[in-house]
Amino acid sequence: MKYAYELKMKVRDYECDLEGIVNNANYQHYMEHTRHEFLLSAGISFAEMTAQDIVSVVARITIAYKTPLRSRDEFLSCLNIKQEGIRYVFHQDIYRLSDMKLAARGTVDVVCLVHGKLSRCLDLEKYLEPYYQEK
Repeated sequence: MKYAYELKMKVRDYECDLEGIVNNANYQHYMEHTRHEFLLSAGISFAEMTAQDIVSVVARITIAYKTPLRSRDEFLSCLNIKQEGIRYVFHQDIYRLSDMKLAARGTVDVVCLVHGKLSRCLDLEKYLEPYYQEK
């Protein structure tokens, strides 16, 4: 599958639980970090957005866990994005690099509060539009 953005990362020891696998909550951190790095690469600054009273927030997230990651596993965190109304929908996959097995698949809905009101953010859209998935 072709992705709009890919980021290579590595599991750290403290992210694992007693069973020796990555704790489920850390996959959400991996996906969030990938989204933030993607936005930076697209020229989007959270600090500048906040200064303009534009706040983006996660409205919904679902994650399906497929193959566990373990300490020191390297993995590839990938995303695609599309817009549905006022929602920016990120489809995110995490693959274990050693065998490219799917470790987790998530869908993250993000919305914007512009001057305190839920609405589309045209300033953000001009940066994101080149990365949108086909509808």
